[in-house]
Amino acid sequence: MISHVVFVLIFAAAIGCGLVAGIFFAFSSFVMAALGRLPSDHGIAAMNAINVTVINPGFFLAFFGTAALCLAASAGVALRWTATSGTLVLLASVIYLVGCIGVTMLRNVPLNNALTAVTLGTPEGTALWTRYLSEWTMWNTVRAVAPVLSAILFTAALL
Repeated sequence: MISHVVFVLIFAAAIGCGLVAGIFFAFSSFVMAALGRLPSDHGIAAMNAINVTVINPGFFLAFFGTAALCLAASAGVALRWTATSGTLVLLASVIYLVGCIGVTMLRNVPLNNALTAVTLGTPEGTALWTRYLSEWTMWNTVRAVAPVLSAILFTAALL
């Protein structure tokens, strides 16, 4: 049996995963396509502006707060282990932490840094933008799918 506190942690983690999934889904499904329709210099400038603007308390609360909830829920089920719920919570947490936090740090942030460093109006800038649109969106899609799977697993753990 899951304690009330752990239940709330798992429920909040599921909600957080859904919120983060929605953010990443929007980028993969239409924001990046819209930016790709712009001339490369404009697309790069817009994405760089987004990458600066995303560093804000609301996004950080959703993104890193959900990671903290994953860790807290995992600790909670570890204290009162039940095979099914515990396994689902741990799996959901690992998927979120690797698929969102890990992919962000290892894939999306380096691409963002390269985009920030490129000189606008150069062939290198145009080439990077073309590659960026494809690679960044692919890794962002991983970041969208991971929290959806985590939300499903957290919900299943509650049932």
